Parts: sequence; C-alpha cells; structure tokens
Amino acid sequence: MANGTCTKPYFSELEKEIQLLRSFVIGVAGKDKEGNYKTEFVKKIIGANQEEGKFIFRDKKSFLSCLQK
Repeated sequence: MANGTCTKPYFSELEKEIQLLRSFVIGVAGKDKEGNYKTEFVKKIIGANQEEGKFIFRDKKSFLSCLQK
C-alpha cells in the first residue's frame, strides 16, 4: 500500500469490514432501553413504512375526524 494502489484482496477485506459494521449498527439500532424489539414488530413497522399513505389531511379538523372514527 506504500504506492497508493489498492488490490482486489484489499477491497474484499474492506467489504467484509463494512458488512460487520452494518451488522453491528443494525444490532444496536434494534435495541432500546427495555431490550430488543420483537421481530414481528420490526417487520410490521418496516412494512408499514414502505406502504403508500392511506389518508391525506388537509387541516386539523379532517385529521381529528379520522382519529375519532
């Protein structure tokens, strides 16, 4: 590495390290003060986040009316 070139094995090693860091970050993000989130809950939230919104609220009155239903 003294001449500034990177080789395939070096990139391969970097990819492994990135995968480990991602795994670590996901492991840390999946925890809170009470402990781990349930897998079913995480899947449900991630799925809901990817769905298109079902309601459009134009003002606070329409928002409150939908909440009261």
